[in-house]
Amino acid sequence: MATVSKRKRKPAGSAPGSVVYVGSEKNSPVTISRLAYNSAGYEPARELTAAECRPPGDGEGIVWYTVDGVHDVEALKTIGDNFGLHPLVLEDISNTTQRPKIEAFEGYVFIASKMMSSDGRVAKVKSEHTSIIYGKNFVILFLEDPGDLFQPVRQRIEAGKGRIRRCGPDYLVYALLDATIDYYFNVIEAVGERIERLEDEVVNKPTAATLSGIHKVKREIISLRRTVWPMREVVNGMVRDESPFITDETRIFLRDLYDHTLHVIDSIETLRDIITGTLDVYLSSISHRLNEVMKVLTVMSSIFIPLTFIVGVYGMNFKYMPELEWVWGYPAVWITMVTLSVGLLAFFRRRNWL
Repeated sequence: MATVSKRKRKPAGSAPGSVVYVGSEKNSPVTISRLAYNSAGYEPARELTAAECRPPGDGEGIVWYTVDGVHDVEALKTIGDNFGLHPLVLEDISNTTQRPKIEAFEGYVFIASKMMSSDGRVAKVKSEHTSIIYGKNFVILFLEDPGDLFQPVRQRIEAGKGRIRRCGPDYLVYALLDATIDYYFNVIEAVGERIERLEDEVVNKPTAATLSGIHKVKREIISLRRTVWPMREVVNGMVRDESPFITDETRIFLRDLYDHTLHVIDSIETLRDIITGTLDVYLSSISHRLNEVMKVLTVMSSIFIPLTFIVGVYGMNFKYMPELEWVWGYPAVWITMVTLSVGLLAFFRRRNWL
């Protein structure tokens, strides 16, 4: 039996800026890590408490904070007080149903996004709420669930590959968003493979499970589309915003990321058209199978109708029926029925009804 996970919701009528966790119930502790780097080197990640999560000094380089878990409201409030975050920002961070968006404040920029990934078995698409806050020399990444999907970005910082150490926090934000979009491509590929399997089932042997699979994929595509379309606005807002926290050099990469976002959107629209066509093919296939069954039954009925008429006539209990006293009457009736059946079968085959 299917079960519905319990989700905490914000009470109706709450004051704006009320920090209330909205999402699946969690009991795991919130962990916070700090990683610092500059063009000369980097400081390995280390854990710290919410009270220790404070704005870095001017000589500390770029500091990347990662908060695993947004269900601890008190920890969020502590971090918000240390960095001077607006209560509405904290409200959006703790609300896992928040749609992707970008907002600029004095001293920092807030970005809400959705990370989507496949479990590797192409069986389920997982969606995770993520939030990014970045300023002059810091980036704070809030993750809904434990397990860092941005580990490749960390490895690039540790290895000193590319330009990530030489650039500011805006480039780190670009790297995080770029990784998010890359995961979208992986999900689209996984969903595309599922659609291919469903197409084979629809053509070969559609079942009720096939219809259920089509509807599941259709819901996942709708969820993908609802996530990616606002992400286009987020990236476009970073490209066009004249914020002092975004350099012209990083805007070039953001424009390329915007093109990737449009590519994802086009791929999602294509998948939506394909799954809609697959559903139409499924309905047509089921209708065709039903028509084939009805055709066979109709042919059988057409053959047995005249035979039923013959046996019905000679099954009447009239006293004066000459054929009943004829010695060849019984064989004659059988010859007539067999001839009639063979003739009808030949007629149906000539008309390509069989």
